[in-house]
Amino acid sequence: MNLDRKAVWSIARGWLAAILVAGCAVASAPAGAASFQPLEIVTRNGVQVFSVEMATTEEEKQTGLMYRKELADGKGMLFDFKPEQEVSMWMKNTYVSLDMIFIRADGRILRIAENTEPLSTKIISSQGPARAVLEVVAGTAQKYGIRPGDRVGHPLFGTK
Repeated sequence: MNLDRKAVWSIARGWLAAILVAGCAVASAPAGAASFQPLEIVTRNGVQVFSVEMATTEEEKQTGLMYRKELADGKGMLFDFKPEQEVSMWMKNTYVSLDMIFIRADGRILRIAENTEPLSTKIISSQGPARAVLEVVAGTAQKYGIRPGDRVGHPLFGTK
């Protein structure tokens, strides 16, 4: 195949543009957990569905939502602390105020720490044994009427 210089440059520009777009997509992806899964919370007001990132490795659990500047409504991060245990969290390096929903091994909500303080090193405890913690944007629990005792549907709890 014999291409002239103009054709070669046209092809090269196309490849360069594709590489730049792919690079920007990777650079803008959130660090840490990348596996998104659906999660449901059954409340008195109905079923609320969230798309959650899974934090299962020690590195993912330590980093969590740190350094993120925003968290969309309906999104969150689910931390797996198998086996069920007393869990402590904090907001160090976390710029977005969160609701932390502590969940028992049977999928029932144990406790909700609402409107946590960004960048705080204050310890936030589950105040009892929890299998997981769901972090969602602050105000979510109040907005959807999520309360202790509500049931969380997700494979982590043997449901869904």
